[in-house]
Amino acid sequence: MNGAQSLIRTLVDAGVDVCFANPGTSEMHFVAALDSAGASDAGGEMRAVLGLAEGVVTGAADGYARIAGKPAATLLHLGPGLGNGLANLHNARRAHTPIVNVIGDHATYHKRYDAPLESDIEAVAGSLGGWVRRSASTADVGADAAAAVAAAQDAPGRVATLILPADVSWGEGGKVCAPVPPRVAKPVPETTIKSVAEVLRTGEPVALLLGGAACRERALRAANRIANATGAKPFIETFPSRLERGAGLPTIERLGYLAEQVAYQLDGVRHVLLAGTRSPVSFFAYPGKASDLVPEGAQVHTLADVDDDVTSALEHLADVVAPGTEPVLAEARRPELPTGELTAQNWVDVIGALLPEGAIISDEAVTSGLLLPAATAGSPRHDVLTLTGGAIGQGIPLATGAAIAAPDRPVVNLESDGSALYTISALWTQARENLNVTTVLLNNRAYAILRMELQRVGAETSGPKANQLLDLSTPDMDFVRIAEGMGVPATRASTAEELAEQFSRALAEPGPHLIDAMVPPIV
Repeated sequence: MNGAQSLIRTLVDAGVDVCFANPGTSEMHFVAALDSAGASDAGGEMRAVLGLAEGVVTGAADGYARIAGKPAATLLHLGPGLGNGLANLHNARRAHTPIVNVIGDHATYHKRYDAPLESDIEAVAGSLGGWVRRSASTADVGADAAAAVAAAQDAPGRVATLILPADVSWGEGGKVCAPVPPRVAKPVPETTIKSVAEVLRTGEPVALLLGGAACRERALRAANRIANATGAKPFIETFPSRLERGAGLPTIERLGYLAEQVAYQLDGVRHVLLAGTRSPVSFFAYPGKASDLVPEGAQVHTLADVDDDVTSALEHLADVVAPGTEPVLAEARRPELPTGELTAQNWVDVIGALLPEGAIISDEAVTSGLLLPAATAGSPRHDVLTLTGGAIGQGIPLATGAAIAAPDRPVVNLESDGSALYTISALWTQARENLNVTTVLLNNRAYAILRMELQRVGAETSGPKANQLLDLSTPDMDFVRIAEGMGVPATRASTAEELAEQFSRALAEPGPHLIDAMVPPIV
């Protein structure tokens, strides 16, 4: 057994049975091992999914793990391949997503020649703040792989990178290693529960900020009980990794993206309680505006850190401060289907009116999606995956991975034109794998969010050169032809009626679809 074979068998035995890949020469023995050792001794098999760009590979691994609750592997080619996938690994890091990166490297004896693709892989991988190890010998690969899977799943989840030199991969003497248990979430001490309960009993205005696992059903119900009994105002972090919502669940407002929105939401708050998230800060620095968004004079208290068992902590706290209180759940209700020209205001009502039960939304609509939460609050139960790290180009790959994790659930990718172009080749993977993903691409022919930011930072906005850098209309891009060229059926909608008809049809048909939704440009 060679090193690559022992790696694949160890990964599958540990539950990692999907690999998103964009391989090169140094990874060819891993590729070959998919056939010679694709099935582990325990009987499982490794599914290999090809992405045409590394950002597709890493974003898909992120989406898969957010839904599957376990890591996928990536297979990337040396340091440049890792570098190409870094933006979506950054998003995964911010989402605390478990991912096992397998990065091929030059043979150990070849590195001293400084070949063209030679680079410091450890330095690039280390920027993710996760777990990094280089397999030194073929005999070590199995144990290193088992350690990588455990490290990826250590609460709350992280990116684990295993560097596999080519000769270590092809060398004989590989050994399959048994799975290693990861570290589970830590229980919150009773003293912390009591301390936070005392804060809630002061009668002073309290904001309860929820993130991570606190955005799932059990924790949401507990947080809603706490709010109903104490008057605390609950909020979801701005970009949750996975938020369960819809009819039958509590409706909890998300913190705004703009600092001014957060200031309004937290106005008058004297205590900020953190449950699985960080204290809120502005996304960027702006002249004359604060970076720390906690109201002046307010105290910050931590109920549960990101690596704590936040769900149990919230349930325990609810039992202490809200005994007998029941959560208030959203009623089933849908917006009316709009009519007329498609706009940034009415397209969300089409989604809310037609969203199917159990849908997974990959939301990268950015500026065009500001009204989406209100439009879908009473829709059937669904999950929302958001842009956790702010690095655009996540939406289509994230939807791809989610669809592989949950083939029985419809996936709806709400995408923007500028972001889509970073990783649009993920459509080809969707077609190749026949995934049930419906992409609604909001096409306003501009980097609309940057137009807004240009004003917010106080820069001059009237210059033609500045405006040209934010414009995507010269030339206009034909997303229908781009999608069809990658094997994905596509249509174009410019009215609400067209979007409703095309969205319904796409959901009813198997396989991927794209709708180029033309909304007026923001000027």
